[in-house]
Amino acid sequence: MTQFPALPVSGGSRRPIQVGPRAARVLAAELARHGGPKTGLLVGADAGSAALAAAIEALLPDDRLTVVAADQTAATALRTHLAGQGRWVEERVRVAESLGEADPADVVILAEALSGTAEETRTRLEELVKTMNSGGVLSLVVPATTLPSGAADEIERQAALYGVGHDLVLRNIPPVRVHRLRYSAADQAVVERMLPAYRSSSVSLTRGMNIDSNGVAAAGIALGLAALAKAARPKSKLWMVPALAAAPVAAFFRDPQRDTPEDPKAIVAASDGKVLSVERLRDERFGDGEFLRIAVFLSVLDVHVNRSPVAGRVLEHFVEDGGYAAAMKAAAEHNVAAYTVLDTAYGKVVVAQRTGLIARRIVQRAPVGSLLARGERFGLIRFGSRTDVYLPADRATPEVGPSDRVVGGVTVIARWR
Repeated sequence: MTQFPALPVSGGSRRPIQVGPRAARVLAAELARHGGPKTGLLVGADAGSAALAAAIEALLPDDRLTVVAADQTAATALRTHLAGQGRWVEERVRVAESLGEADPADVVILAEALSGTAEETRTRLEELVKTMNSGGVLSLVVPATTLPSGAADEIERQAALYGVGHDLVLRNIPPVRVHRLRYSAADQAVVERMLPAYRSSSVSLTRGMNIDSNGVAAAGIALGLAALAKAARPKSKLWMVPALAAAPVAAFFRDPQRDTPEDPKAIVAASDGKVLSVERLRDERFGDGEFLRIAVFLSVLDVHVNRSPVAGRVLEHFVEDGGYAAAMKAAAEHNVAAYTVLDTAYGKVVVAQRTGLIARRIVQRAPVGSLLARGERFGLIRFGSRTDVYLPADRATPEVGPSDRVVGGVTVIARWR
């Protein structure tokens, strides 16, 4: 029977790092986005933990979850707690007293913050990897700033080799970072069933509207400048300039909730904006075949969050240098651009995030190896810009034309044949 001893947190303290509700939701995000049926394994959670509540909330009717207790006493408490959750939970969640009693799972979640020495960290990860199905994901949480150097080095090494995404959760005491690791490739059928992932980088304002963390930071800087200006020159109204700019700057980074069409043949827009061109071309960077390229211009008034047009696995991501021509001009094709190459059931698909005259910053949050659901957020471009979607020309039929308005994650720009 495999049991894990409690690992010390940084600084030699034995006090465990608390995983709050927001961090727990990020931990369980990979479980929530698998369309199912799927199996989950939760390690290190007690009866009242936020991680257990988040994992249960992520379950669908055909899913199953196993919770590994620290010892027999903890197992008894967990069973009592689950019995009080009702029959629906009892039928789908079981308690195991050791990892040896648990079956391999599609998603493995380590509910307690991982710390300690490099050797302890490596040993624990090796044990957890043995509990994963082929193509499965391991989600774990580590301190954001206070991890001992040995453990930090080991986790960075693992993330460099197997990482498929991570999130910084500042709204946790202390702040933590959630890593997702995949040690073998996922089957394409799994990708097709996936739902868009929950992103902690998006701050909820209302049920249907979020603000990207970039917008929160930009608005905070504007308000900070206003405060400094007011303190330096109390009688001047100069402070009003940055203060009034805070709201529109934050609004630029708005991130509305979107419902993606359920049609599996649909290919959706990667961004809001106006279609500049729909053309067939060849591009040796992506292969020998012909591509259908649909280019969309984003004005400063459009939503600038980018979404994956298809379900796929990130094969490659690279940035090419260039100029900063106005994004609606033909010369923008040679601007600085970030290319995300996706492997799909229909062939290779590429999304190009291009800078514009004002835009000088591209954010891409999908590392190589990560899986993107159709309509899932994967990055953004600051201010006016352009997105190009490259599709296999012999497999896709365009549904839009020049000057058409499109909505990212919603408008069908093409269909698979």
